[in-house]
Amino acid sequence: MSSIILRTEKLCKTFSNDGMQQHVLKNMDIDIIEGDFTIIMGASGSGKSTLLYALSGMDRPTLGKIQFDGTEISKYTNDQLAVFRRKNCGFVFQSIYLLDNMSVLDNVLTGALVSQKNSKVLVEKVKNLLRQVGLKENLWSKFPNQLSGGESQRVGIVRAIINNPKVVFADEPTGALNSASSTDVLDIFTEVNRRGQSIVMVTHDIKTALRGNRIIYLKDGYISGEFRLDKYSNKNIEERRETVQSFLKEMGW
Repeated sequence: MSSIILRTEKLCKTFSNDGMQQHVLKNMDIDIIEGDFTIIMGASGSGKSTLLYALSGMDRPTLGKIQFDGTEISKYTNDQLAVFRRKNCGFVFQSIYLLDNMSVLDNVLTGALVSQKNSKVLVEKVKNLLRQVGLKENLWSKFPNQLSGGESQRVGIVRAIINNPKVVFADEPTGALNSASSTDVLDIFTEVNRRGQSIVMVTHDIKTALRGNRIIYLKDGYISGEFRLDKYSNKNIEERRETVQSFLKEMGW
């Protein structure tokens, strides 16, 4: 039986701007199941990215609790949150934050060396992962400005999973990619999830949403609805699309 990896209780997030308060997240109760590919959707300004950052410990809630694998993290200090993120979380963003003055291999190694000591074993692990995401060996010594967007995002995914995180958080990871590269990147996420990796991904794109087995829809800071599917497969894509579109239409998407 699947276990709950993340749980929120009455989660709220409020921002202050020129004396005005903006309530972005409002009393959210969410359970994220281990091994799920969870998709977070909603209109612009609905709180998608804010929720992602709160769940991952990148930002603090204003009120409420967040439990990660049974431990409450919402009261952690900044230093405790930094350690928590390094040990438990991987991150993939629309903007690919690779270090310009480092090669592909070194970009991934830099993110891993803090938590892994055997450098020879680590280098082999990085190389194996780069092969698995389809990044050719002649690119491993290249710098980020010598890569395409799709190639860079593959590096970003390897960097996100190199420390064996319990959850990978992704915020519009295909938003800046062309259609072909987007499909390649989604295939990688799908395969990583198939191996048991928990993923929480924000998207506004239905093609991306189809890869999840659970969709949480936000509206004005609330959970408007959610929908569960079977794990993604290449079969019955049109039927899956119609089912998801029907749910999103019901949500007002």
